[in-house]
Order: sequence, then C-alpha cells, then structure tokens
Amino acid sequence: MTQPRYLAERLTPDFGFYLREGELLARVQSQWQHIEVFDNALFGRVMRIDGCFMTSERDEFFYHEPMVHLPAIAHGGPRSALVVGGGDGGAVEELLKHPGMQRVVLAELDAEVIAMARAWLGGIHHGALDNPRVDIRLGDARVLIEAGGERFDQIVLDLTDPFGPALDLYTVEFYQACRKRLAPGGVLSLHLGSPIHLPGSMARIAASLRAAFPIVRPYLQYVPLYGTLWCMAMASESTDPALLDAAAVDARIAERGLADLQLYNGAVHQALLAQPNFVRHLLARPAQPIHRGGSLPEAMDPEDLPRVAVLPA
Repeated sequence: MTQPRYLAERLTPDFGFYLREGELLARVQSQWQHIEVFDNALFGRVMRIDGCFMTSERDEFFYHEPMVHLPAIAHGGPRSALVVGGGDGGAVEELLKHPGMQRVVLAELDAEVIAMARAWLGGIHHGALDNPRVDIRLGDARVLIEAGGERFDQIVLDLTDPFGPALDLYTVEFYQACRKRLAPGGVLSLHLGSPIHLPGSMARIAASLRAAFPIVRPYLQYVPLYGTLWCMAMASESTDPALLDAAAVDARIAERGLADLQLYNGAVHQALLAQPNFVRHLLARPAQPIHRGGSLPEAMDPEDLPRVAVLPA
C-alpha cells in the first residue's frame, strides 16, 4: 500500500500546517517559480507555488469574495478593473459577476500559472479567463502600473507573499502609482497577511498603504487553506466601505443581481470590518512604511525556514 504524502507549508520557524496530497495532477518549473496542482480530499484541487498553498476549489470564496465584493459594493458601480497577479482567475470571475463590469485587465507575471489554471482549475475561474471582457497582460505589473495610461474603477492586488521580487509590490511607491491609475471614486484591495503569525509585517504593509491613500480600511477573514486569520484592506481617495450598513449592502447586492455568493452579504460586510482589540492595537502602533529598496525581514521565503521532520510518537 502506498504511503500517504503530506505537504507542509512553513509560515514561520514556529508555525505551519500540512495538507495530505492526493493525486498529483500537474507540476511545472516556470521561468519564475515552481507550480503544482494536486487533489486533496477536503479542498479539492489545490494550487501550490514555491511551497505555498495559493488557492483551492472548495475554499477560494473565503478569499476572493471579500477581496472583490467589499470594495466593488462600496463603489457606485465599477465598470473597469485591473487584477494584479491572480492568474488562477478567481478574482476575475468574481469581478465579472457585476453586471456593469465592461472590462477586466489581468496582469500576471507568469504565463504558466494561467496555463495551469486553464487546464486544472475550472472549478475556480469557471471559464472567466477566456471571457471576451478579459484582457490578459503578461509581464511585470509594476512596469504596467507605473507606465500610466488607462484608469480603473477597481484594482485588486492578488499577490504572492511579500518576499523576494514581490516585495516591490508592497511599497509606498507602488501604492502611490496604483492610486494614479484609479478613476475618481476608485477602490483598491489587497491582502496584508496574518495578524497571528506575521503581525509586524502586516502592520508595516498597512502603514505603507496609509502613506499613499487617505482612506484605508483593513478587514479580517479566516481562510482555511491559509490556516489562519487573514487581513485584507481596501483603500481609496474618497470611497469608504464603513459608511454602508448591512441593509445598504444587501440592497446593492440585489440591485446588481449578484448570484452564487457563498460568503459575502450585508451582515458579513459589517463583520469583516469589525476589528478585535488586539488588531486595533496592532494597527495603532507606529510602524515603518516599506519603501522601494527596503526590506521586510519578518516575511520569510519558505525555502529559508527549517525543514519539517515528522517524528515517531
């Protein structure tokens, strides 16, 4: 009998978690990263990049719905959007649910992520990657953003973790460039990381965002595949999701005919924005914004963390 294989994600030297690998469906080493898709009895098909669990069929709505719909509902009615990263197509699929959405640009560095998603993750993107309203741009998103040009009602930064080259996309300078690409009333969303295992990193990313935008609203959601409480944030020059009560959110959802939402509604909108005291204290403490050329030592590359060994009982 074949021994089961367990894949561990190391989040810090003191914390991590594992998934049991079912059938390995695909594996590729791209120019940029190592990408795998495998089956798991609990999560269905799972994509893992450079040893980090990125998305799964059965839990992706815990992440994609808050990232997309909280800012989209706060906006008066987004017609254009830019997704940075997000090659699995989950954020794009959620954006296309909004009836006024005319155009979504997907800026993804790695063509292999999109190819793997097309082949194996239809349960996440539901064909959105090939929707005629979607324009896929391959290459460095920082160059695309800083080049200027088209402005968007909504920007979603669906990024890998803030270490290595990705750190440039967590800086004050990048957020300032994103602000210039937003249309009046435009909204930006992103993840800040976990207040549980990377509180210092989360606080510094939040400080960087506040250095670029006058309105910044962090919000919290537990993400099963990430194994922890996760913090996201919405930023804008003039749009504030905290001004909407539950009834107003539900009314906008009904007006736009948003269907098949598994998580987001008016009551959840309010719950997402509610902050436990320890998070309030964390975000209220002084934190150094991240500037280009800076560092974020707390956010470690998993390859630099200790190897996991399973010891007999």
